[in-house]
Amino acid sequence: MKKLMVMLLALLPSLAMAAGGGNVHLDAANNDLSDKESLQRGARTFMNYCFGCHATQYQRYQRVAEDLDIPTDLMMDNLVFDENAKIGDLMTNAISEDYAAASFGAPAPDLTLVARVRGTDWLYTYLRSFYADPSRPFGVNNVVFPSVGMPHVLEELQGTPRQVFETRTIDGEEVQEFVGLESDGNGELSPGEYDAVVRDLVNFLEYSAEPMKLERQRLGLWVMGFIVIFFVLALLLKKEYWRDVH
Repeated sequence: MKKLMVMLLALLPSLAMAAGGGNVHLDAANNDLSDKESLQRGARTFMNYCFGCHATQYQRYQRVAEDLDIPTDLMMDNLVFDENAKIGDLMTNAISEDYAAASFGAPAPDLTLVARVRGTDWLYTYLRSFYADPSRPFGVNNVVFPSVGMPHVLEELQGTPRQVFETRTIDGEEVQEFVGLESDGNGELSPGEYDAVVRDLVNFLEYSAEPMKLERQRLGLWVMGFIVIFFVLALLLKKEYWRDVH
């Protein structure tokens, strides 16, 4: 019974992150884990805009630098903001769970495995679905995750998105129907440039969730090839062994 309780408690963060969403259309992220430049840009965006609250505590700075072809000195000078951190340290941040809970209503979840929990399409759509909502504590809400508890940290890049409605007549009655989001144009990036930044960020988060994914897939092809060759040899051996019997 005690083991069962421990397993359930371990699942709670994933279950909490899986809450919310509803039947919202998800846009395809179309990530490419082989694109090192995209992963480097994604790492830069993550460290500058997300790492203040969200850690990736199951990663190490050194592993990220090696996998993404980032020189160690460049990594330490530009992507590691803790002056006491070493290149071999885990990627944890300074914010405590108590402070995060007091600030945001709940501790900011670790994002190492978020791409596996949520999916890349969900993340890509979510980060492009914030909109202004004065009723919320941080002045924003999210179409994909209603009543979201975090600010729109990429707002300076995107601008302030607002809901767009169209008036339609249904059964002789005029109703306001939500048709999408539109930025106020005050962001540093155009809509296309912002989408590219989000795609790079999601690409990095997908890498974080499984750094060995490409290697696993490559080895999988070799394993399948070996199985096919072994099967052919075994079949020929069987025929040779039973030839005189039949």
